[in-house]
Amino acid sequence: MPELRIHIKGSFARVQPLESRPLTLGRSPENDLSFPEDSVLSRRHLSIEPDAGRWYVLDLGSKNGTLLNALKLTGRHMLEEGDVLTAGAVTLSYTEFAGALAAQTVIFTPAREETTGSRTSVRINLKQAIGAGEPRVQALLDAGRELAGHRPLEELFPRILDLALGAVGAERGVLITTGDGGLQVRAARGEGFRISGSVRDRVLEGRESLLVVDVAKDEALMASHTIVSAGVRSLMAVPLQTEDKVIGLLYVDSSNFLKSFTQDDLTLATVLANIAAIRIEHARLIELAQAEKVFQHDLRQAAEIQTGLLPKSSPVIPGYDIAAKSVPCRSVGGDYFDYVTLQGGKLGVLLGDVSGKGLPAALLLAGLQARVHVLAEQASQADDLMSKLNRRIAEAWPGNRFMTMCIISLDPVSGEFTYCNGGHNPPYLLRANGEVETLTTGGPVMGILKNAPYSADSGVLHPGDVLLLFTDGASEAEDPAGNDLGEPGVLELLKAAYGRSATEVVSYIYDAVGAFLAGGAAGDDVTLLAIRRV
Repeated sequence: MPELRIHIKGSFARVQPLESRPLTLGRSPENDLSFPEDSVLSRRHLSIEPDAGRWYVLDLGSKNGTLLNALKLTGRHMLEEGDVLTAGAVTLSYTEFAGALAAQTVIFTPAREETTGSRTSVRINLKQAIGAGEPRVQALLDAGRELAGHRPLEELFPRILDLALGAVGAERGVLITTGDGGLQVRAARGEGFRISGSVRDRVLEGRESLLVVDVAKDEALMASHTIVSAGVRSLMAVPLQTEDKVIGLLYVDSSNFLKSFTQDDLTLATVLANIAAIRIEHARLIELAQAEKVFQHDLRQAAEIQTGLLPKSSPVIPGYDIAAKSVPCRSVGGDYFDYVTLQGGKLGVLLGDVSGKGLPAALLLAGLQARVHVLAEQASQADDLMSKLNRRIAEAWPGNRFMTMCIISLDPVSGEFTYCNGGHNPPYLLRANGEVETLTTGGPVMGILKNAPYSADSGVLHPGDVLLLFTDGASEAEDPAGNDLGEPGVLELLKAAYGRSATEVVSYIYDAVGAFLAGGAAGDDVTLLAIRRV
C-alpha cells in the first residue's frame, strides 16, 4: 500500500497510508490532513487522489502554491516513488512501499504474501488465559508488582521491555507506541530490527498476537537480509492493548536454535503486554493532566501579559472617533494593533497578524511591540516605518514565521493620511457619499525578504468618512455550511453600521461575525479597528 511520510518543519510527524479514497490537505479541519497552525496553507490547499491504480496530486488553487520536487506544481501530476511535495511548513514524501521508518533502530518492511505454516496468529482472551492455570502466572504477578509503582514513562518503557524479555527468554526486543507523532520506539535491546509491514498492521489494527516458531520456514522473513544476518530463529509480536484501543506493540526475537518460542510464551507475552499497556496509559494520563495544569497556568499569565501590551484605550483626538476590539480564538493570539506618534506629530495606526496562533505567535508579538515604538520615533511615513519593521523582523524571527500588517499615518489637523499595506487584508474607506475605497498599495508580507520594497499611497479623511481595518479572522469566518463571510461580507457589515460611533461600528461587525458562525468556534483571532472623522 502506498504511503505519505509527513514531515512538519523538517521533523518526522507520521505516516498516512493511501487507500482507495482521495485525501485533501489544508488549514480547515474538514481536510483529511489538517494543519490549522500553518497560515501559509489555504483552507483547502491540495488533493491527492487515486486513478486507475496510480496516485495523482492537484493544487486546489491555493494562495501560496505547492512545490513538487522543489518546482511549482501546475496541473494534475502522477506521483512517482520518492516524489516530495511541499506546502507551507508541511512536506509529504510519496512511497509505493508500505511501511514507514519509525526510528533509526526499526524498519517496517513491505508486506509479503504469507503462505507458510510456521507463523501463528491468535486473538487471546485474557481472562481465559489467566484463569486456565497458566503455569507462568507468577511472572505476571511479578510484573504487576513491578509496574504498580509510580515510575515516569521514560523509566517505565525500558522496564516493561526487560520484564518481557526475561519472562519468555528472548534475547532482543523493542517496544513501540503509537500517537500523533506516528510510531515511536520507546525502548530497545539490540539493534537492526526489521519488522514486516503485515505484522505491524495485524498487531496494531487487527489486535492479533503473532508467533513465528521458526524463521527458516517463513519465506517472507527469510527474504530479509537483516533478519538472516541477525541470526533470528524465532520471534513474537504482540499488541500493547487496553480495553478499548491498541497503543503500541511489543516485539521480541531469539537466535537460540535449541529453543523456539511456544504458544505458552505467546500467551504470556500477550497478557504481560496488556498489563503494561494499562500501566502506560495510566501514567500517560497522569503526566498529561499535570502538564495541562501547568500549561493552563502559564497560558493565563501569558494572556494577562498580552492584554497589558495592547492599547488599553484609543487615542482621543478632536474631530476623530477611534475604537478597536481584539479577541483571540485561544487564550492568547497572533493579532496586533497599536497607536504610535510619528515624526511631525502624526498619528500612526498599526494593525497586523502574525502567522500561526497561540503562544508562539504571542511571544513574537511581545518583541514586535518594543520595536514598533522605537522605530516610530525615526519614521514620518507609513512605508518608511514598514520597511524598517520588515528588516528587523526578517533578521530576528524564525525563518518559518512572517507577518501581515497595514500602517496608517494620519495628520489629525488636515485629515490627510498615507498608508502602506504589507500583504494584509485591504482596509475599507467608506465615504460619506457611500463610495468605497480599498487600500491595497504597499508590498509583500513582512519577515520574508529583508530588503523588500514598500510603497505608500495617500488620501484624505473627510467629515463622515469611516476607515475600517480588520484581520482575516473576520473575513474567513465560516458558517456551518463551510462558507466564508469573505472581505465583501465585511464591507457590507461596515455599510450597515454606517452612521454609528466607532465603538458601535466595531461592536456591530464583531457581533455579526459571531452570528455568521452560528454557534461555531472562531477559527482565527478577530481584530477590528475603526477611525471615523466626525
